[in-house]
Amino acid sequence: MFQTKMKRAPVWFCSFLASNSREKLRLHEELVLMKGAWPLMMKQRNGGKWTPEEKAQLKAMIRSASSVSPYLFIWALPGSVVLLPFLAWYLDRQRKRRVKKTLR
Repeated sequence: MFQTKMKRAPVWFCSFLASNSREKLRLHEELVLMKGAWPLMMKQRNGGKWTPEEKAQLKAMIRSASSVSPYLFIWALPGSVVLLPFLAWYLDRQRKRRVKKTLR
């Protein structure tokens, strides 16, 4: 998509933009999953009991948080924004490995 919009740009740059776009959407989806976690986590502390559905929901939220943690690490450390292109490259490489494994 980016290659058709930017005809003069190098292929690696368009690939970089595509991976950033994809990861931005993934981050947004994961953050949407974590929305509403705080009241659910405080339920037990406030004297309530978690139902099995709520426990499953909490597990999904924790998985979401763990998959978003590299992004939070990048934004929390001063000067670490410089590492963002390397993070996008690394995540793209991991995704490609997973795709290759599933195709075998």
